Amino acid sequence: MLIGENITMAITGLLSNKMRAFLTMLGIIIGIGSVITIMTVGDSVTSSVTSSMQSMGANNIIVSLQQKSSDDETEEGEMSFSDGGTQTIAQPTEDDYITDDMISQLMDNFSGSIQTVALEESVGSGQAQSGKLYANVSVTGVNSGYFTANELNLIAGRNLSQRDYDGARKVALVSDRLVNNMYAGDSSQAIGSQLEVQIGSDYYTYIIVGVYEYEQNAMNFSLSSERDITTSMYIPIAAAQAQLHSSGGYQMMTLVTAPGVNSTDLSGQVQQFLNVFYRNNRNFQVMAFSMESMVSTFSSMLSTLQVAIAVIAGISLLVGGIGVMNIMLVSITERTREIGTRKALGATNQSIRTQFIVEAMIICLIGGAIGVLVGVGGGSAAASWLGYPAKASVGSIVIALLFSMTIGVFFGYYPANKAAKMNPIEALRYE
Repeated sequence: MLIGENITMAITGLLSNKMRAFLTMLGIIIGIGSVITIMTVGDSVTSSVTSSMQSMGANNIIVSLQQKSSDDETEEGEMSFSDGGTQTIAQPTEDDYITDDMISQLMDNFSGSIQTVALEESVGSGQAQSGKLYANVSVTGVNSGYFTANELNLIAGRNLSQRDYDGARKVALVSDRLVNNMYAGDSSQAIGSQLEVQIGSDYYTYIIVGVYEYEQNAMNFSLSSERDITTSMYIPIAAAQAQLHSSGGYQMMTLVTAPGVNSTDLSGQVQQFLNVFYRNNRNFQVMAFSMESMVSTFSSMLSTLQVAIAVIAGISLLVGGIGVMNIMLVSITERTREIGTRKALGATNQSIRTQFIVEAMIICLIGGAIGVLVGVGGGSAAASWLGYPAKASVGSIVIALLFSMTIGVFFGYYPANKAAKMNPIEALRYE
């Protein structure tokens, strides 16, 4: 019998027992739907998060202080191990910080590879206030290189100038969210005005010189209301250091690499170069890593977690497969006389076996197709609810359909083989 005829017979049989066919497919639908939903949500989250991280500069290099490990006892305030074997965290002092001189030598040594250095100093989080109006802010001192490493869409006023940096002026860039809260959305009213910010028990006054567009993404996602979202306020880094009474130095910085530079290789060279300055430092050393390697590692972790959850969800496919095997055994029992008649008329064992394997495959394939639709729809809805753009994986859909057909062959073979080995005389006598 031709494959086309087997497919026609299988579909005819399913249509004659619609409810039984649907209940048989239900396990496959749930299994495939669950896997596709998880893969769709996982792909959406992974794509959104990695895109956000790449927008921060995939080729940037993060340089920061790292505590050295040692088994030796040290002086009070330094790194040590307790009796339980856990390491005491040492707090870096200004003597441990990365200095301007180190940065200058670094730039001279890697002038062709490093485009600029982004520096920042956190003053703290607080609240800008004017009567009953308020806005939550995080005040951060930055240098000019910060805006090269981090894109900022300025929508009103100007950016921080070199004169602002050199003079440690108390000027600030604020977000459009702050302008909405404090100035009824009027940027022209905000530019040039003084803004008082309370951080802890201290009050600081800044003059607003520019307004940027706040963009919420996976990296700064907040459950706060529109009015209460905390946005960044950028001031010259020298002004931040003056407010903190800091004599200079940095615990962390970002290097913006030149186009075409392998940031992973350069990060190792930068780390080796800077650690020369820390060879006599008992507590700290420098650690450098590229954002590119961080993005790759993060994507790999998400993918592994996604596959693990999908495999757990896929266990329901085994249950669905057992259901297919069960219904095929019932079907064969009901059609024993039909099988006997076909064999008496000359049908071969292979022909009978193929007929029932094709029928099992059709059941699983239709169930798989419905499961794909359910999974894509459910995954898209779940991704949208979580705030991520839906991204269904074509590869996972194809794999799911092939897997459902494989289940049909695997769980349909035993019943089909049982039908093929029936004795035609006994089959014709079956009541």
